[in-house]
Amino acid sequence: MADEARFTELTMEYMPALYSAALRMTRNPADAEDLVQETYLRAYRGFGSFVEGTNLKAWLYRILTNTYINTYRAAKRRPETTDVEDVEDLYLYRRLSSAQEAAAGRSAEEEVLSSFTDDEVKAALESLPEAFRIAVLLADVEGFSYKEIAEITDVPIGTVMSRIHRGRRALQKALHDFAGARGLVASGSPAS
Repeated sequence: MADEARFTELTMEYMPALYSAALRMTRNPADAEDLVQETYLRAYRGFGSFVEGTNLKAWLYRILTNTYINTYRAAKRRPETTDVEDVEDLYLYRRLSSAQEAAAGRSAEEEVLSSFTDDEVKAALESLPEAFRIAVLLADVEGFSYKEIAEITDVPIGTVMSRIHRGRRALQKALHDFAGARGLVASGSPAS
């Protein structure tokens, strides 16, 4: 019982963040709930192997990510949808709609970014290949370091850096394409 109480005490504060991450991974509230439940079950079963004093949040995210990869992606239980309800939590969205936009001296880039709709931001994020999307979400939304992301996703740090770079570039291109379609920028490839 002491282990159960200690597990609850240490891990429950991370549940809302894990659910948000699971929702962005699964794109479906019911699947996100299932993923978090399975994550906590696996974490509880493996709690004896957790070394107290190490990064518990990263340990939980690693279990979440591995569970998603092993269970949800492999099973392809539902067709992919583009339903990211928590877009307000996304780092990029916060940057696009920040209060700084209201400042009189906005740059041309800020003017363009402020004209994107929620659906366009969601679509741009959803258009990323899964490996890039997960890496970008863990870095830019969840705030993990490259080293932590490497541990969570069980890939070398160089691969993490590459995925984040390529994911951000793909996101930039998708947003540039939306801006081009709306006549906000000249057609062509986005500036480097």
